[in-house]
Amino acid sequence: PSPLGAYSQAVKVANWLFISGQLPLNPSTGELISKDVAEQAKQTFENLKAILKAAGMELKNIVKITLYIRNLEDFPIINKVYEEYFREVLPARSTVQAFPPKNAALEVDAIAFSF
Repeated sequence: PSPLGAYSQAVKVANWLFISGQLPLNPSTGELISKDVAEQAKQTFENLKAILKAAGMELKNIVKITLYIRNLEDFPIINKVYEEYFREVLPARSTVQAFPPKNAALEVDAIAFSF
């Protein structure tokens, strides 16, 4: 989806890709896809994958990821979805409580490196 403000979805510097916060937005409409936390997590990671693909990278290229979660009680649900996407190569990770735009359950940003 297009960014919500005056910033880039991602910036590539040499072999590094710095990805701005991704939300569970439908890429076509820019709207929140659902109120279901698991569905929101899946859409967020799919949006992240699309940005990586556009840069010629994959999830395995992510070296650092940060999850911003609105309600920490949703952590087990979001973490279960996270584990579906990150199985073999596990990036460094931080998880913090935050209040993502559009009342989203989560937002994710990442740093990737092309090996």
